Amino acid sequence: MVKQNLGTVDRVLRFALAFWLLGPWALQYSMGWINGVLFVVGWIALIESFIGWCWIHTIIHINNKNQ
Repeated sequence: MVKQNLGTVDRVLRFALAFWLLGPWALQYSMGWINGVLFVVGWIALIESFIGWCWIHTIIHINNKNQ
């Protein structure tokens, strides 16, 4: 299991972003690839909000778990 590096506020905001991007409120663009990218970003944000770990935070050495 990976060590969590996301704080509570960050996890809640990622969940809200995923809820919006994956829900019926998501913007729909005429170019299909943009919709696909937004769908993938939504799923990544949802998964990160549940597990509490972000790979970009690990690369940049950011740990806001205590915030």
